[in-house]
Amino acid sequence: MKQYTKYLIGFFVLGLLAYLSFTYIDYIHKQRSEHQNSTYKREVVAMKKRVSSMILTKQKATISIGLSLANDKSLMNYVASGKIPDDYYADVVDKYKKETLYKNIWIQVLDKNLTSIYRSWTSKKNDNMRVLREDLLTVLKTKNPTYAISSGKYDLSIKAMIPLLREGEVIGIVEVVSHFNSIAKQMKYFNVDSLVLLLKENTKKLEYPFTNIFINGYYVANFDAPKDILDHMKVHGVQRYITDTYIIEDGFLVSTLELKGINKETIAYYIMLKKVDDIIMTSVDFLFFKFIAFGIILGLLVAGVVNIAMIYYIRKQKLYYKNILNSATNIILINNKSETLEVNHAFFKYFKSYKTLKDFKQYYQCICDFFELKGDYLHKEMNGENWVDYLLKNSSKNIIVKMKIESKVYFFQVSASKISGDKAENICSIVFTDITDQENYKRELESISVTDSLTGIGNRRFYQQKIEEELEGIKRHKHSVVLIMCDIDFFKKINDIYGHDKGDIVLQEYTLLIRDRLRTGDIFCRIGGEEFMIILPYTDISKGAFIAEELRALVENFQTDISVTMSFGVVECDKDEDLLSLYSRVDKALYEAKESGRNRVVLG
Repeated sequence: MKQYTKYLIGFFVLGLLAYLSFTYIDYIHKQRSEHQNSTYKREVVAMKKRVSSMILTKQKATISIGLSLANDKSLMNYVASGKIPDDYYADVVDKYKKETLYKNIWIQVLDKNLTSIYRSWTSKKNDNMRVLREDLLTVLKTKNPTYAISSGKYDLSIKAMIPLLREGEVIGIVEVVSHFNSIAKQMKYFNVDSLVLLLKENTKKLEYPFTNIFINGYYVANFDAPKDILDHMKVHGVQRYITDTYIIEDGFLVSTLELKGINKETIAYYIMLKKVDDIIMTSVDFLFFKFIAFGIILGLLVAGVVNIAMIYYIRKQKLYYKNILNSATNIILINNKSETLEVNHAFFKYFKSYKTLKDFKQYYQCICDFFELKGDYLHKEMNGENWVDYLLKNSSKNIIVKMKIESKVYFFQVSASKISGDKAENICSIVFTDITDQENYKRELESISVTDSLTGIGNRRFYQQKIEEELEGIKRHKHSVVLIMCDIDFFKKINDIYGHDKGDIVLQEYTLLIRDRLRTGDIFCRIGGEEFMIILPYTDISKGAFIAEELRALVENFQTDISVTMSFGVVECDKDEDLLSLYSRVDKALYEAKESGRNRVVLG
C-alpha cells in the first residue's frame, strides 16, 4: 500500500509539473504571438512613414526645381508665342541627371488653354490636357504653385506645377515630373520590395505607358518591381494585397499606402513587401531569454563571486583596449558571428545621427544593413556565407564594400581578423578603410573608357558589357530583351559632299534625337562609324518593332540642314543564344532593310 502511495504521489507530481510546463509553454506562445503582431504593426508604421517622407521630400525638391525654371524670362516669351525650341531643356535635364539624384526628370510646358506645347522626354505635343488633368485646372484657378501625385497619358508620377504669370494673369504652366523608381530603390536599402500600382480606372488614361508593365488591369509604375512577386499576384489577384493593416503571406509582411491625388482621392497604391526573416524580433527573443535565464540564475550567482574578483583587472584591460580602438582613423568593429559588440570613435564620424552603438542598434542590426545590394562589392551574404565569415576566409583578397550613409555614397576597403586569446575564437576585428576618393576617380576613368567621344553615348565596349549583362539577366529572370541595330542611309555621300566635320555634326544631331525618344532604362550605343545599337530591356519583339518604326519616322521627319533616313534591324534575344549568334541575326536583319530599299524596319 505504501509503495502504491509513493507511485501515486510521484505520478501526481509529474502530472502537475507537466501541466505547469504545458501551461507555461502555452503562455509563452501567446505572448510570442502578441509580440509578433505588435512588432509587425510597428514595422508597417515605419515603412509607411518612410515612404511618405520620401514622397514629400521629392515633392518639395521637385517644386523647387519648377520655381527656378519659372523665373526664366525667355520661357515667358516662348509661351506667349506658343512655340518652344525642341531642345530648350535638354541641357537642364542632362545636368540634373549627371549632378543630382534625379536621373529621369521630365519637363512639360502648357499654354493657358492647357495644351502641351513642349515635352522634354518626347516629341509629342499640341494635345490638350484639360479633361485628363484636374490638378492643372486647380493651378489655373488658384494661380499658386502646386505639387501632387497624378497620372496622365504617360505615367503615374510626382508633379510640380508652377503657373507662369504676366500682369497677374496665367499665360501658361511649367511642370516638373519625377517618378517612383528612385523611391523604390531607396526602400530596397531597407530590405523592402515595392509595387506602385495605378488604379484600373486611371490606367485607361494611359496612351504611352512609361514602364509598359501591367498586372490584372493595374499599371505598375516602377521598373524594378520583382518579377516573382508580379507572377504571384497575377495568380492570386492584386486586391487581396491591398490592405489598411497588413497580411503575412509566403514569408512576407505586406502592407499598402494609399497614394492620393490633388483632391485627396485615392489614385494608386504603394504596396510594400518585406521578408519576415528581415524583421528584428528583439522583444520575442527576450521572452525566451527570460525563460532560459530563470534556469541559470543560481549559476550566475556563483559566477558573480568570481567576476567581482576580476572586475579591476578587466576594467584596466578594457580601457587600454578602447584607447587603441579610438586612436585609429579607420572604422573598427569588434564582432562575433551574430552582432557588433564594439565600435570606435571613427564609426560616428560617418554615422553622425547616433551617439552610441546602442542608439544605432535601435534602428539597424549591423553596419551590413547599409551594404549596396548590386555590383561586385561585399554583400550581407557571399556565396552562401555570412559576410564576416567570408572576410575571415578571404583575408588575402582586396575586398571593397559600397555603402550609402546619410545620402552620401562611400567606398571602403574591408579586412577582418580573429582576436587571439582564451574564449575569443568567434570574436574578430573588422577594419573599414575609406577609399571613396580613389574609387570615384577609378569610376570616372571607367566611364570615359566606355563613352563615345563624338556623340556622348556608349561606345562598342559599353555595348559589349551591357548586352552580356542583359543575356545573363534573361537566363536568371526570364524577361524579354530586344536588340535594334541601325545606321544612317548613304552616310558616305554626306562625308564626300559636305566633309567629315559636317558628317560628325549629323551624327551628333541624330544621336541626340534618338536618345531623347528612348526610355530611361534603354541602352543606346555607337558601335562604329554611322552604326548604332539599341538595347530595350523588358520589351518583346512587337513592342520593339513599334519603337523602331517610331524612331525611323522620327528621323525621316526631322527638319535640319541635312536630312537623312535610317534603316533598322530588330531581333528579340534568345536566352540560349551567344553574343556572336545574336549579332549575326540583327546584322542580317539590318542588311535586309538596306537591300530592300533602306529607310525601313526589318524583323529578324
